[in-house]
Order: sequence, then structure tokens, then C-alpha cells
Amino acid sequence: VTMARRKKSPSAPDTPGEQIAKQILDNYDLKNAQDVQDVMKQIFGPIFESMLKGEMENHLGYEKHGRSEGSNNSRNGYSKKTLKTSLGKVPIRVPRDREGSFEPQVVKKHQTDVSSIEGKVLAMYARGMSQRDIASTIEDIYGFQMSHEQISHITDCVMDEVNQWRTRPLRPFYPFAFVDCIYVSMRTERGVQQAAVYVMLAYDTNGCRDVLGLWINETESKHTWMQIFDELKSRGLQDLGFLSMDGVSGLEEGAKAIFPNVVVQRCIVHLIRNSIRYIPRKKWSAFTKQLKEVYGAVNVEAARHAFARFKQDWKDYPGAIAVWEGNFRHVEQLFNYGSAVRKIMYTTNAIESVNASFRKVTKKGSFPNEDAVFKVFYLRIKELYQKWGTRKVANWAMVRNQLFIDDRMADLMAKYDRDF
Repeated sequence: VTMARRKKSPSAPDTPGEQIAKQILDNYDLKNAQDVQDVMKQIFGPIFESMLKGEMENHLGYEKHGRSEGSNNSRNGYSKKTLKTSLGKVPIRVPRDREGSFEPQVVKKHQTDVSSIEGKVLAMYARGMSQRDIASTIEDIYGFQMSHEQISHITDCVMDEVNQWRTRPLRPFYPFAFVDCIYVSMRTERGVQQAAVYVMLAYDTNGCRDVLGLWINETESKHTWMQIFDELKSRGLQDLGFLSMDGVSGLEEGAKAIFPNVVVQRCIVHLIRNSIRYIPRKKWSAFTKQLKEVYGAVNVEAARHAFARFKQDWKDYPGAIAVWEGNFRHVEQLFNYGSAVRKIMYTTNAIESVNASFRKVTKKGSFPNEDAVFKVFYLRIKELYQKWGTRKVANWAMVRNQLFIDDRMADLMAKYDRDF
């Protein structure tokens, strides 16, 4: 016989949280959200004090008014302390012992901040807020002040983490990598100058994203890029499959000097942007439509025929034609690979979305030095890591299959892919 389950009274609190809530409602006349906040602030102090008293009992080995055998240590009143909490300032009394050997853990000696404010400051800094704005926000929300020096100290503590991240070991092989740069304003002895920050994004053999590094250089040259790629090699990178870029000066030569087998791919989207500057605006739609017949052809022969027609139809715009004639080999090499692989390698849009995240924090003024740039960008990258998680690039299973069609990539995948 199955007995019906007895229904609980809807008014009976089930969980500890509901029991506490009922006690609060029974003892306080709450009218609005502010009243709730005020009550929580009042409760914070007694909760901390009760925990500290428990720690003191454990330290002495006996309860209040009791007596310990074999020890002369005892309670010695209380000291006052004001805590900074997420609800504002909360005064508490901290128990003392006569020998001064009590080391509280819930609120350590000399600790006054239990609001996890460091994390909040870093989050605001990562979003491009100035020290003045951060200080004002902290005071408005939490009711206590932070000096510019305190905020600067918190953000400076990130630099050790930044330097470790910039020199961390890398995987030996990435099938796809993307390079792009973003310009930031930086204060120098010569005034405010534009500095190029180079960013490299990569996909590993599992289709997961990673930002390999950040570099600031005043010049673009083969020598500069050789230094960057040599640094990547010293961090453990042995081979690259494809490197997509926006015609950065010296990059292709620098990459192939260190990674001879890499296939460097010009971004087709950037070539379109470069060539459309020579076309009247009213003809942009027709121009881009016919270009798509070239790089979107079914095979390389069809692409070559489409390109011949394109050059004939747009011969009145030699500047636009020259852009594509000088880079047509980058179109032809796309057809050495399957459509899923082409879709990844033909554009640097993947890394431009990373730079779009950086631009949110570069609009509010100039940076005082390179470290300030690295700090802000690194904090943004940490947010991107949280957003990406372990999610793979879309359609990665098909991409993996098509990589094995190419002999070069099949050898590299077999050499480095542990799941192969």
C-alpha cells in the first residue's frame, strides 16, 4: 500500500535560509529593499563576532567562564575594528587573549577589508575605468573611500601575472593562427604617440582558442617579426599550420624564417576593403558581388576564369585591379583545402573580434606606459577566456577531417595531435 506523502505547511520554513528570513521578518519591520540592506548590515557584525568567539574558544580550549587545565592564558576583553564589507562599513569587536597568541582566521589581524574589493577594482579597471572613476564608484556603492595609490597598488599587482602569462609555455603546434594589430594612444617624451599592439590568436588541435601573446613595436619589419616568432619558438611552439594576417609588413618573411612550412594567408576581407577604395560608392555592391564569384568559386580553375572576367569588367579602375593581381596567389591557395578549412583561414575576423573587446577600453584616453597597456589588455583576455571556456570553434569536426586531406597538415596533425 502506497501512503500519500504528507504535505508540508506552506508557511513552515524548510531551509536554513528560510528559517533565518522568517526570524528577520518577525523581528524587523521591513518596508523596502533599503530596509533589507540595512538589516543585513546589522547582522554582518554579530555573525563575524560569533565566528571570532568560536575561534577564541578553540584557541583557549574552553568556553567562556570555563577554566583550562595546564594553561595560564585567558580572555582579555575585546578590541574594536571597522570592516569594509560589500554592504558598507560594519563595526565589530574582536576577542583578545592575555598572551596575545590568538591568530583569528575569519578576519585576520590588521585585515579590515572583507569585500573582495581587489577583484571588483580589477574588473572595473579591465573595463577601461580610470582610477578616479573607480574610487568614485567604490565610495558610491560601498560607502568607503579608496585612494588612487591603493587602486594603483591593486592594479600593479597584476603585472607579475601578466609577465608570467606573456612568457608561459605554449603547445608545440597550432593548426590556425591569426595576427592583427590595434593602435593605442601612449604618452611619451615626445607627447602622445600612436603605438601598435600586435595580438596573436590561435586554435589548437582541439579547436579551442588561445591568445598566444601581446607585443608593442614602433616598427614593422622582417627583423621585428623574426624576433617575435623566435620568442614563440623559445616558449615551445614548434610548428604552425596556417597564419592569417592583414598584409602586415615583414610578417610573412619573418614567420617563414622561423617556421618554414607555415602557409601565410592574406585576409580576403581586408583585400576587399583595400580595393574598394578605388571604386565609386554607387558601384560597391556590384564590385563586391563579382569579387565573391572569384574567392567563392567552386575550384581554382573557376576562380581563375572569374578573375579574368573581373579584370575585364573593372579595367577602368586599375588601382582596384592591382590590389588583387598582387595578391591573387592568396586566393589560389585557398582552393588547396576543403571549404570548412577555407572558411577559417580566409579572414582575420576571429582576431578582430578580440581587438573589438580591446577597443572598449582604449577609447577613454592615452596610456602612461606599456605596462598599463599590457595590464588592461591582459584583464580583457582573462574575460575572453571565461567567455570561451572549453567551447570548440564551430564545425571543428569537419575542419579536422578536411585538414587530413592535405599531406602537410596530415603529417603535422599526426605528429602533434594526441587524440589522433
